[in-house]
Amino acid sequence: MIRIRGLHKSFSDKKVLQGVDLDIERGQTTTIIGGSGSGKSVLFKHIIGLMKPDAGSILVDGEDTTRMREKDLYRLVDKFGMVFQGGALFDSMTVGENVAFGIKNRKEMPAEEIAAVVEHSLNQVGLTRVAHLLPAELSGGMKKRVAIARVIAKRPSFIMFDEPTTGLDPIMADMINELIIKVSAAPEITSIVITHDMVSAYKISDKIAVLFEGRIIETGSPEEIRNTGSAIVRQFIEGKAEGPIQTR
Repeated sequence: MIRIRGLHKSFSDKKVLQGVDLDIERGQTTTIIGGSGSGKSVLFKHIIGLMKPDAGSILVDGEDTTRMREKDLYRLVDKFGMVFQGGALFDSMTVGENVAFGIKNRKEMPAEEIAAVVEHSLNQVGLTRVAHLLPAELSGGMKKRVAIARVIAKRPSFIMFDEPTTGLDPIMADMINELIIKVSAAPEITSIVITHDMVSAYKISDKIAVLFEGRIIETGSPEEIRNTGSAIVRQFIEGKAEGPIQTR
């Protein structure tokens, strides 16, 4: 599991994280929701070791990543797979080369095994016979599916999804939600999602955590969040401009 305690991060005089406490249980999908500027992306970067906090700790399988040497951090970060918001595919590489990118340097894997993993991973996301195409030849939804295939190929313990349904029509968004559920169904996979999409959050999550003004103010199952008694949380999940959250 991942255990976050007292996480603080400021940039100059702007306080972004102000004491985040969160448990991410193994084998579950935890979704972090919150408004723009609430610190979701900064929290994500801390979890995968791209940022160091000003204070606090992040324990991944009992190891504190905030106090690790760089060499040990690289070893731990290899347990993570990241599905970026825009897919982050390499334009000059084919789909197959993109999917193979995370595993092609593994000395124990011969070329034919890598090719088999690529084919299997693309089949898992419902894409066949596209390995020869370039990203420019794909739709937005297909790019997201290729990005998920690239993560599947790596076989990580933790998969992080950054706004996975952003920019997609409702049907394609639901297809991505179904893929997240499918990928996360394996008991050895722990998924962490950040999203503004409450339809997606309710569908894919075992637990939803609400980030507001740099703190987790509420956690619960989708049903518990849907029926929250918090005016702040209710304003966000219902998408109402009027309420306790100050809008500009």
